[in-house]
Amino acid sequence: MTADEGSVRVDSWIWSVRLAKTRSQAATAARGGHVKVNGERVKAAHALRVGDEVRVRQAGRERIVIVKRLIKKRVGAPVAVECYQDNSPPPPSPVEVPVVARRERGAGRPTKRDRRELERLRGER
Repeated sequence: MTADEGSVRVDSWIWSVRLAKTRSQAATAARGGHVKVNGERVKAAHALRVGDEVRVRQAGRERIVIVKRLIKKRVGAPVAVECYQDNSPPPPSPVEVPVVARRERGAGRPTKRDRRELERLRGER
């Protein structure tokens, strides 16, 4: 289950320690430039070693972790937490997150009045 003597693909490790739900999501994040190892953007097949700093950007939040142990297979959450040291900043509180204006489904096109109210909320007018 562990691969302490070698290296592991970064997408496989991200998936194994539960920073991504699927391995394909981890590979897509790496391909899209959302994964950095020691400050450099890497591809999914990049070899990860113990002591590397991994930054994963997901859902508008950046996770910063230090690799403590290499694993190749997905493990339970309590074991996965032991494989890295989390240095991520705390998530923003719900008060700090801006509110997104949304229309109810099936409400149709916005009227001129609705559009002007949305522009006023966004600060465009």
